Amino acid sequence: MISISRTAEDVTVVTLNHGKVNALDLELCQAIAATFRELASAPHGGVVLTGAGSAFSAGVDLWRIVEGGPAYVREFLPALVDAFEALFFCPQPVVVAVNGHAIAGGCVMVACADYRLMSTGRLGIGIPELVVGVPFPAAAWDVMAYAVGAQEARRAAFTGTIYQPVDALALGYADELTAPEALLDKAVSHATRLASTIPAATFRLTKRTLRTKVIQSADLTEVMQLWEERAADGWIRDYLSRTLHRG
Repeated sequence: MISISRTAEDVTVVTLNHGKVNALDLELCQAIAATFRELASAPHGGVVLTGAGSAFSAGVDLWRIVEGGPAYVREFLPALVDAFEALFFCPQPVVVAVNGHAIAGGCVMVACADYRLMSTGRLGIGIPELVVGVPFPAAAWDVMAYAVGAQEARRAAFTGTIYQPVDALALGYADELTAPEALLDKAVSHATRLASTIPAATFRLTKRTLRTKVIQSADLTEVMQLWEERAADGWIRDYLSRTLHRG
């Protein structure tokens, strides 16, 4: 589900390895939160987050939402928010290596990082959640506004646009583009630089100062109600059938 390795530069590489597209289900969200909370208490060192296979993460596993119904939604949504928050507030330098599609929740995870490297290969990034029929939790919108600005976050949300790498760089979804074969090495190099050239206490305090007030606590009741309704009324299933040709 998640693979963890250490490089010679003492960088922790966290690789999402969950199914074909690293879709976010309850178990993966729980694993992400646990991994980054553990890293938060580890000695100062750079962290690289990437995905296995052809996708970074295609976002929420919508079939699990449809099949699990309200009971699954009530368990899943708090776990999704917990995963975002654990990643966003991890005090270590976190560099993301976007190796493939980063959609919806996958895009939010990219936005959580301190530095975002993206492959120039065939991939897309964006937040089409409203088109799916469900609202993001407030924490996800807070992270997106922090990363790309409130105006772009609003525009992206209401259009559901999926950006190619060149546009993603121009709009702030990525900090740098690189060839696919150099992606991981560059990410490790940047994580090493952040961890070695900035004193640990200075980095942690600065990151905490910049991020502490970004995510505001919010009641999930209304969000959860709409997810439950969309799981039951066929909207999500119809969306999946249209986009994935699966009935």
